[in-house]
Amino acid sequence: MGTPSSSSSSCKALRVVLLLVAAVAAAVAAAVAGEVGQAPEGISYDGRSLLINGQRRMLFSGSIHYPRSTPQMWPDLIAKAKKGGLDVIQTYVFWNLHEPAPGQYYFEENCDLVAFLKEVQAQGLYASLRLGPYIESEWNYGGFPFWLHDVPGIEFRTNNKPFKFYMQSFTTKIVQLMKSEKLYASQGGPIIMSQIENEYGTYEMGYHKAGAAYVKWAAQMAVGLDTGVPWIMCKQDDAPDPVINTCNGLNCGETFAGPNSPTKPALWTENWTSQYQVFGSDPKTRKVDDIAYAVALFIAKKNGSFVNYYMYHGGTNFGRKSSSYVTTSYYDDAPIDEYGLVRQPKWGHLKDLHSAIKLYEAPLLLGTPTYSSLGQFQEVYIFQGKAEGCVAFLVNTDKRNNATVQFHGTSYNLPAHSISILGDCKDEIYNTAKVNTQLNVRSHVSSSKVSEDMWYGRMEPIPNYSDTNIKAKSLLDQMNTTKDVSDYLWYTTSFNYDGNITEPVLHIESSAHVVYAFINGIFIGTEHGSFKSSGLQFEKPVSLNAGENQLALLSSLVGLPAGGSHLEKKTAGIQVVMIKGQNNTSLDLSNYPWGYQVGLFGEKMATQRIRRSGKVEWTNAKDAKQKSPIWYKATMEAPEGNDPVALNFSSMGKGQAWVNGHHIGRYWVSFQTASGKASQELYHVPRSFLKPEGNLVLLFEELGGVPFLISFATVTISQVFADVSESYPPLMTNIKKLRGGEIKYLNPHVRLRCMRGKTISRIDFASFGNPTGVHGNHSTGSCHSNISTNIVEKACLGRRGCSIEVSTESFGGDPCPRIPKSLMVEAACN
Repeated sequence: MGTPSSSSSSCKALRVVLLLVAAVAAAVAAAVAGEVGQAPEGISYDGRSLLINGQRRMLFSGSIHYPRSTPQMWPDLIAKAKKGGLDVIQTYVFWNLHEPAPGQYYFEENCDLVAFLKEVQAQGLYASLRLGPYIESEWNYGGFPFWLHDVPGIEFRTNNKPFKFYMQSFTTKIVQLMKSEKLYASQGGPIIMSQIENEYGTYEMGYHKAGAAYVKWAAQMAVGLDTGVPWIMCKQDDAPDPVINTCNGLNCGETFAGPNSPTKPALWTENWTSQYQVFGSDPKTRKVDDIAYAVALFIAKKNGSFVNYYMYHGGTNFGRKSSSYVTTSYYDDAPIDEYGLVRQPKWGHLKDLHSAIKLYEAPLLLGTPTYSSLGQFQEVYIFQGKAEGCVAFLVNTDKRNNATVQFHGTSYNLPAHSISILGDCKDEIYNTAKVNTQLNVRSHVSSSKVSEDMWYGRMEPIPNYSDTNIKAKSLLDQMNTTKDVSDYLWYTTSFNYDGNITEPVLHIESSAHVVYAFINGIFIGTEHGSFKSSGLQFEKPVSLNAGENQLALLSSLVGLPAGGSHLEKKTAGIQVVMIKGQNNTSLDLSNYPWGYQVGLFGEKMATQRIRRSGKVEWTNAKDAKQKSPIWYKATMEAPEGNDPVALNFSSMGKGQAWVNGHHIGRYWVSFQTASGKASQELYHVPRSFLKPEGNLVLLFEELGGVPFLISFATVTISQVFADVSESYPPLMTNIKKLRGGEIKYLNPHVRLRCMRGKTISRIDFASFGNPTGVHGNHSTGSCHSNISTNIVEKACLGRRGCSIEVSTESFGGDPCPRIPKSLMVEAACN
């Protein structure tokens, strides 16, 4: 009953116009009168919001990390974020990328932070710069360069002189770079706030008094850099003034205790749009109605004025950049997916939320908030001012049951776990659970495969103890030995066997992620751990020669740890090696002399040199007999067109891949999930990595995968699906300007849109009535307009996008009076 009808739309349109005029006037008057506090030109804050040039602002932000995409992708990603209703782009700064060696800095290619921020500014958006420099972010070693580990006497993230020296040096370097490029808002640039440290409150107790001293030092150090914009600390309840403490989490409207000072605003720096994925796990998604509910609740209940989606575009963990067990694909279920395609309905439903909130920005930021209970699980938050107008949030916290509430003499129907936003405290303009944005169905099409004769292989040499140049009388820590230049470390030793151990079994205990065992050059088995385990145990029967035997163990890490206190003390690698037999007989090899080889043969030369080198013997891959490890290469043609590209690795096991010298990341297809699927089969290859033909694909395969089925695949939106009820509120994006400037509400619409370069080629289903089901499994109900398909085809076929009003007038009359109706459509894009 709170939904505007078509007959009353003109009157309510007039109220909207008057409200907008009043809101603008009120904001100007407030600034002149000092109602929101005096602020210099630039960025400040008060207890309600950030102040931009003295004006309170309601800001929506999204995380897009520049190294998880390419410079060629940045403009499109930022444009889609802006079109989705964002005001701010948030990014971490990645210390290990920018300072690979002490005092040596790198800001090229997809590490060009300045170019990224200038693109943000060019598109009219602000930036939130999370300096850290510890970032976590499921990023290798939490963003720390590994050389930091070897600084004498260092302890990370505490009141430690060596750590503070290097942290301050890097932070100062970034701030000076930003200043030199005039990128702070105080200089006319896009950066409106910066972050120092990251979620330290989670671990502060582990550092005792030194942790509190470190927090105070970090805040003073950052503020002293004089950026002219506010500093923040997320998940840091005791953030020292003037640093703002902010919230990270799924539902900061419930979990955030609030700012630690009445002079600070409520800011949400990480609203998780899904969850990162690890190898061996199924994707963990988050429905858009839950995200929208959390945002609306934070604004209503906590007076929130800044919400950042983590991630808005997750992207790709190229190379060896992800932390332990984390997949190459990162937050693919974000509003913009890994490939840069809009993920619907997540993107569109949040866009509509942003529009609804922005329409009532003035009462939200300048009005007086009040609260009332409407029932056991129902409540209302009202924001109203003398001149700013009124907006109300009707909240149903019951996660199972719908509710009907009375507010200002009108009944409103609230779905379970939903919030309705009432414009002018009367008209329902948005409900978090009423998703009337289309669903995009993503698919991929594989191109032709390379013939088996075109794949070449080369066995990775298995070293003996005498081949290695690093020797020790014990088992060394892998991280400290490799210095993170490789995922791989060979452990080798030799031992004599006199036959006194019957039925020998090789026993290995390791805190690494994977181990491969070879006896006398013969592969005998492998074992791996998981994200939830602290290590692995390996036990396999072995055949030994009388006399000397060579043992080679290839230990592999799938990323370094990224979180936890005392990160510098974390270790990994093989810890115990024994030959066990019957009757408690055994031979402990743990303290034998061991030889070590860091990395692999193929890693020691540039990938392009591998292709040309006459010294490297490549044979037809069909002749490769060894199960693991092995290098493969082939030359492949890129798919035509502009659609995103991936490599389909469904036939592979575990390893790493390069395309034209670009390291596209780690793959681990053989580590299946509980549902019996690979965590990831498609691996993103940005178009900028490719040539029209002659693309060198180079693989290091560890587990016996077969490359002959590998192909490039194009990723596209193949189908669109929508289900919109006539009782839904009018969307903000359906407010139509008519001639003369009048604003008119439109009835709810089904809106379909294919990706660029595609058109709607087929209507697979259409029903106006009471259809049931979801995408791919739907049917007409007891009420159905027989002309549904004709109406939709006429409006949509051959077009990139179309819009059909959900009303009886659009379908030639009411097919079944007194029955609530909706329009359900599924269409194909080609």
